[in-house]
Amino acid sequence: MATQEELERLSSKELHDRAMKMARHHLDVKFLWRLLEEIPAARAASGNLARAEEDVNPSSWAGYAPVMLIDDLFKTDEGALADALRPIYLDYLLKHES
Repeated sequence: MATQEELERLSSKELHDRAMKMARHHLDVKFLWRLLEEIPAARAASGNLARAEEDVNPSSWAGYAPVMLIDDLFKTDEGALADALRPIYLDYLLKHES
């Protein structure tokens, strides 16, 4: 089991990959759902306020909102979004790694 200090030394992409591998292995849909719920806040924290607003309050493209969030889920290992989701990955790994 990795310590918090060891996990914190990993890049955001490495944390993402490790957490997603564990979630897939355990078929942990709850974790994936949590990521979907956190994406708008993570977008805002990463400076993408317009996209965060669209995620929370879709306007003319309301029918595409779920598709856009799922698309975002596949990008949660990239750049500022991955960095904003680091606490989620750390929390998950600390609670579930054995």
